[in-house]
Amino acid sequence: MTGDSINFRPCETPVFLPLDLKAELEQSSLEIIAQLHTRGYHQQSTRAIPADFYAPNEGGHPVFVVVDFAITRDQNGNLAPKLIELQGCASLYAFQLELPSAYFTHYELDSLESILGGLTRSEYLKLFADVVLAGHNSENVVLMEIEPDLQKTRPDFVLTKELLGVEPVCITDIEKIGRRLFYQRKGRRTEIRRIYNRVIIDELVRKEIQTPFDFREELDVEWAGHPNWFFRWSKYSLPYLNHRTVPRAWVLGDLDTYPKDLDRFVLKPLFSFAGAGVKVEVRREDLDAIPESDRQDFLLQEKISYEPVIETPDDPSKVEIRLMFLWPENAPVPTPVVFLTRLSKGLMLGVDFNKNKTWVGSSCALFEKQ
Repeated sequence: MTGDSINFRPCETPVFLPLDLKAELEQSSLEIIAQLHTRGYHQQSTRAIPADFYAPNEGGHPVFVVVDFAITRDQNGNLAPKLIELQGCASLYAFQLELPSAYFTHYELDSLESILGGLTRSEYLKLFADVVLAGHNSENVVLMEIEPDLQKTRPDFVLTKELLGVEPVCITDIEKIGRRLFYQRKGRRTEIRRIYNRVIIDELVRKEIQTPFDFREELDVEWAGHPNWFFRWSKYSLPYLNHRTVPRAWVLGDLDTYPKDLDRFVLKPLFSFAGAGVKVEVRREDLDAIPESDRQDFLLQEKISYEPVIETPDDPSKVEIRLMFLWPENAPVPTPVVFLTRLSKGLMLGVDFNKNKTWVGSSCALFEKQ
């Protein structure tokens, strides 16, 4: 499918999603997005953006939104989603379109589908192109990443190039001349007019990468995935949400006293990626040890009990479901397009917690045609 190895663990199975749970995931996501898409939250979330990366011309909303839910059981024993996190940034939009075709090819699954909203494959691709290319020629749009050939998400970059003609380019290979950005395409200096942004700022800072342009500059370039939204719509938003699927959460610096049931909470750095720095067993001493100057950068969030609902040949697996949206800049609301699923038998969903286990890893969701 990608013409290369996949360096993250694909799960042995897709998730077969009941229609009532699918509907709840879609409805809850749209309700949560509506709470964030307000002037009040937008003003409040400005402090979430690090000063060194506050980029101009962010637009009225993110063009990519992903919402992650744990699958739990409610007090009546019914499957129920609980919000884990959401992000105003891109995900594996090309890979998750193509992955289900592998299951459809090898198994008799004609009664199922994977694309949401009744979209056909061609309609999905048009919407994806509208968001990424926005009318520009593909040679003037780049998928910007840090060392894209070394990223685990490289299969998605390969498929994006195949589907849209957009080259993956390392941020350090971009050239700045005045207000304009360029890259080398087939040995020729080519202007970049739009950036399909896949850079995670946390990684950029951690690796101390020197970039050829300053994110704060006024540049003659558009963003597909403006960096500000990565911070605005993130874990930072959880304390501001009021929804049945959202766990209790506070920014640590806003708390005068800790909750009495502290053992039911996890501590998360607000600006880390892929679960880095999460503390599952929280003690009062751990919280007290965080300097006052850093306390606004941590989130105290109620633990969510994943239910092991996926039967496997040995132990059942827990599942987290990411609902992925595309939101063209002139559209009033986002469009849900596809799911990404992650299965786990460990304490958390990361690879380090699932070593030597089977029926775990990344996959997709399939559901009955309607």
